[in-house]
Amino acid sequence: MTTPFVLHRDSFGRLVLTDEQGREHAGVVAVRAFPVAAPEEGVSVLDVDGHELAWVPQLSALDQPQRGLLTEALEQREFMPVVRRLKSVSSFATPSTWEVETDRGSTSFVLKGEEDIRRLGPDLLIVHDVHGVQYLIRDLTDMDKNSRKLLDRFL
Repeated sequence: MTTPFVLHRDSFGRLVLTDEQGREHAGVVAVRAFPVAAPEEGVSVLDVDGHELAWVPQLSALDQPQRGLLTEALEQREFMPVVRRLKSVSSFATPSTWEVETDRGSTSFVLKGEEDIRRLGPDLLIVHDVHGVQYLIRDLTDMDKNSRKLLDRFL
């Protein structure tokens, strides 16, 4: 895919978009349209005022250097660890402390209430901790038996 823009980092590490007219827009940010349901589809590149400068329908259609810069920008902006396993919960009443293993390592967090677990699909969940960090559970069926058993108490 030939894009009507070019991305690069400036000497300050900011992401810069150069548009078709050759204008540089420093400090742009990348935002996914559907970060959970379709993370590789629909990425908007916004200027510092939040105006859309470019739309990328499919990340995989970009050449590697552009895709790498855009993916890096998205990862810097987003933080949603994927829960792979529940090790333990302190109590089945809330608030409770959850010990989990994520794609970013082991951690613990406090679940304030059962309403902080949102079901987005039959096997897709987002769990919010007391600090506002969102944890993603992509597929309940892929989790081990003990993790599913612990989660069932809250669902």
